[in-house]
Amino acid sequence: MLNINQRLQDVFGEAIRASFPDLDNPPLAVTPNQQAKFGDYQCNSAMGMAQMLKAKGTKVNPREIAEKIVQNLPDNELIQTTEIAGPGFINIHLKKTFVSKLLTSMLLNGVQPPPLATRKRVIVDFSSPNIAKEMHVGHLRSTIIGDSMCRLFEFLGYDVLRLNHVGDWGTQFGMLIAHLQDKFPDYLTVSPPIGDLQMFYKESKKRFDEDEEFKKRAYQCVVRLQSKEPDFIKAWNMICDVSRREFQKVYDCLDIKIVERGESFYQNRMTQVVKEFEDKGLVELDEGRKIVFVPGQSIPLTIVKSDGGYTYDTSDLAALRQRLFEEKADIVIYVVDSGQGTHFQVIFAAGQMIGWYDPQVTRVEHAGFGVVLGEDKKKFKTRSGDTVRLMDLLEEGLKRSMDKLKEKERDKVLTPEELVKAQRAVAFGCIKYADLSHNRINDYVFSFDKMLDDRGNTAAYLLYAFTRIRSIARLANLDEASLRKAAETTEILLDHDKEWKLGKCILRFPEILQKILDDLLLHTLCDYLYELATTFTEFYDSCYCVEKDRQTGEVNKINMWRMLLCEATASIMAKCFDILGLNPVQRM
Repeated sequence: MLNINQRLQDVFGEAIRASFPDLDNPPLAVTPNQQAKFGDYQCNSAMGMAQMLKAKGTKVNPREIAEKIVQNLPDNELIQTTEIAGPGFINIHLKKTFVSKLLTSMLLNGVQPPPLATRKRVIVDFSSPNIAKEMHVGHLRSTIIGDSMCRLFEFLGYDVLRLNHVGDWGTQFGMLIAHLQDKFPDYLTVSPPIGDLQMFYKESKKRFDEDEEFKKRAYQCVVRLQSKEPDFIKAWNMICDVSRREFQKVYDCLDIKIVERGESFYQNRMTQVVKEFEDKGLVELDEGRKIVFVPGQSIPLTIVKSDGGYTYDTSDLAALRQRLFEEKADIVIYVVDSGQGTHFQVIFAAGQMIGWYDPQVTRVEHAGFGVVLGEDKKKFKTRSGDTVRLMDLLEEGLKRSMDKLKEKERDKVLTPEELVKAQRAVAFGCIKYADLSHNRINDYVFSFDKMLDDRGNTAAYLLYAFTRIRSIARLANLDEASLRKAAETTEILLDHDKEWKLGKCILRFPEILQKILDDLLLHTLCDYLYELATTFTEFYDSCYCVEKDRQTGEVNKINMWRMLLCEATASIMAKCFDILGLNPVQRM
């Protein structure tokens, strides 16, 4: 698909350079017009250029600049007319034939991304729960946002590695292994039946805090684990496996694909990182600790503790180095809560200081997010004040979505199998969409009532809207082959203003994706999806697609070009759902 905005920028960029060849980096501002009466797009460069010329000692009226730009517009395939408005806005009207051809091309070739200049390697670090602890609602945000970012990069054609940086190493494993040895002495021959790992963790923590003897043994276990003694590695693996099985239940519900690469993976690489910082003279000693001061950062990194152990700083530096040098990543994104913002700022600055990467060439970014709040606007907790278990939350979502479907009497029209599919699509779709439709930087209030509401910008509304659009072709008895044949032979007419509005809205999809690629804010895609659905409703209410006999209900006329607009809308909506990780069903 062609990015119309980008194409207009190319055309206007050429005109601006031809009009004012002496201006360095003149502003290039092309945006969709909010009001149809002013045209389809607008170029607002003239005012900024007037300021630049004034700074150089030349006073020119912005309208004159706009006129010159319009005179120098090269021949192109997309602009019908332009007009200058106000202080120097250039209003752009697109050619209807151009928009019509783009829509036909999309229907024949599918929703394809614009071609990539180079296929970059992208690593997204997301989810990252801790072994032996339950996944909670904070992990939910990282998991949903990270998965959607991966889906976007994958659709655009990048080579994506999805990484789960689980907390699977550290002193807590000493107490867990010591507790395992006491509770299940034959753990090496008989697999221990640890049902509730959370409980097991709490028991071992209690003993660690209250029993000095146990504490000593726990520390010895850490040393023996770090020395890679086979029995201790086996115990560690058993504990990790119990957690993995729990995590997988959540990932299966949410349809998440992810490669586990925990902190333990980087253990051997940490020594090398410390040596590299020492060799470059960047390490200072501070009361037995080895620390690194990074220019422009107030907090130093502690890369070796006074007892000789490594820290999060060391493992995050080792992970960054591994991703840049071994994985050869061009883009590394960390989807971690905003509370870690300062930490990552220092880690990235240290990576630049030591020469691992140049931010002009390699994009390393922390995509932070706010906390999940309850409806009381406080941190989301259970009534007893505990953190909400993720599986409990997902099961509650399933229960509520079934209640909603029965309230709408869908159980009377859907088969039992279709009902379960719809239940899962609504439950998990609503949880994901409620998160993704909010700006990730802000905190957001978790409310099942709001997310299951089928009015407004919610997954419930959009999934129903999509199902309705898909049913229009069934109503007209058109199968895929007939629609394909129609796309090959029927010109898409855009004479009605609602047809024109819908056609342009469909084709804004590539520019929306480009914006998200730049700022990693996925709520823009949700806003666009909702705008597309409401624009479609306006079109459907004003333009007959299928005309029926009032008496018999028989279809007596199909306006095929409008059926193609229905199909184009559904294709874009389906791709948006795919990027957001939603799974629409044929019948709801």
